[in-house]
Amino acid sequence: MAPIGVALIGGGIFVKEEHLPGVLACETLALKAIYSRSLKSAQDTASLVPSSHPPVDLYSEDSGEGKSYDDVLKRTDVAAVIIALPIRNQPEYIKKALAAGKHVLSEKPAAPDSAAAVELIKWYHGISAEKRVTWAVAEQFRYLDKYVWAGQEARKLGKVTGFVVKVFYMMKPDNKYVGTDWRRNPTHDYGFVLDAGVHWVAAMRLMLGDETVESVMGFSHTGTQHLPPPDSLHGVLRLKSGAAGSFLCSVGSTFAAQDYTVICEKGSVTVSRDRVTLVSGTDREDKDFEFRSAVPIEIRAWADAMAAGKPDPRQSPEEALADLELLEGLLKSAEKEGERRYLKHQ
Repeated sequence: MAPIGVALIGGGIFVKEEHLPGVLACETLALKAIYSRSLKSAQDTASLVPSSHPPVDLYSEDSGEGKSYDDVLKRTDVAAVIIALPIRNQPEYIKKALAAGKHVLSEKPAAPDSAAAVELIKWYHGISAEKRVTWAVAEQFRYLDKYVWAGQEARKLGKVTGFVVKVFYMMKPDNKYVGTDWRRNPTHDYGFVLDAGVHWVAAMRLMLGDETVESVMGFSHTGTQHLPPPDSLHGVLRLKSGAAGSFLCSVGSTFAAQDYTVICEKGSVTVSRDRVTLVSGTDREDKDFEFRSAVPIEIRAWADAMAAGKPDPRQSPEEALADLELLEGLLKSAEKEGERRYLKHQ
């Protein structure tokens, strides 16, 4: 089977550092084109393509006639696109690509808010069969071995009785992501906490397995001057089983932590950075995992799913919606002084 022709839509940091290498490393994909808002951005991304690679065509809104996003979608040798644009802009580009008969892998979150995600998913299911296209949402944390293994081990320890997520770090003013205009002055709500927080929610949900969250209560705060509000979120989550847990995060904290703990009837599992600790009775096992990006893995999984004609459930828009709804629920609760909010899409 010939490689699937793909175009990169976007020329930001993540495209350059993650998507481009991921596509180039996947022998079942063939990079055909790069589109960005400006030609310079497209050129900067293309400059990272090895000279041994076949020529990649560049498109942008300032490249003149025949070089727009719509022109990328007219190409018969481009069967799929990877979209990584500012969160508020993505739905328009997703819909255009699907309507043009292209498979889509879009960066998380699924949409700027859960209401928009629900509407977009409904629209997608209405057109997918007619156009024979698939929409996948990228969430690399679902492909990280440490969370996968931790979730598998938690299943062996009985019912979940509690859980704690703590992610704290400081995004300094010179951070490369803080320097991007759309993140520094976001058009989407809740700034970096929403943008990055869906990762942490995805990891938590993966470790919880079938133990789904029923309701949430949250409180937020902004303690920095250089980050869009809020930069911190503390929440209490209740599972359908009645067990409760906490979700604590900050992108503007002098404290540092990356800890996910699931407590079960027979023991507990904790992911702390790249170490997983399994405790059962008096037994303790520590397992270290190699630090690496999972983006090449998720891109390969997407390519394999397209070739097989069967979407990867880890990339379903519904999974991405569940991440977004949970986090948004905490943030909206915080706007109402911790009002309890019930979730519908878990």
